[in-house]
Amino acid sequence: MTDRIGVYPGTFDPITRGHMDIIRRGAKLVDRLVIGVTTNPSKSPMFSLAERLAMVEREVADIGGDIRVVSFDSLLMDFAEREHASVIVRGLRAVADFEYEYQMAGMNQQINPRVETVFLMADVSLQPIASRLVKEIALYGGDIGKFVCPAVQEDVAARVEKMGRKGSA
Repeated sequence: MTDRIGVYPGTFDPITRGHMDIIRRGAKLVDRLVIGVTTNPSKSPMFSLAERLAMVEREVADIGGDIRVVSFDSLLMDFAEREHASVIVRGLRAVADFEYEYQMAGMNQQINPRVETVFLMADVSLQPIASRLVKEIALYGGDIGKFVCPAVQEDVAARVEKMGRKGSA
């Protein structure tokens, strides 16, 4: 029997407690979870790809299980094929997420019907968290400690300071 491999794709800019919840739970569903850190042309990242890779690797180091962190810059289904994945893990926060993710899952199914998409609802306490909002709060000097792990909070604070913003993360 072959290992069940899942991929969890995202920009992780920065990685949040919501992402971590999905990673922990998704890792229990597969033999190996590959976290795919990607670029997204429609987003302006706060951190470079290399910084995000290092951040995710650091944050998942203590989870246990077979977890790999890699970058990709291709169609998700091509990435899944490259990793020999049979499952794509996606996190959902709200109904708005579901509509978008449902459409994407349908398109992905058309591209490669051998790969299933599994949706995990974020923990209720983590549902409002979005990387975009975390960055915005930090840039305006708000406390992001409830939304990210301590080391990520430090990374964001350092970046905000480097950007010359007055607010502290």
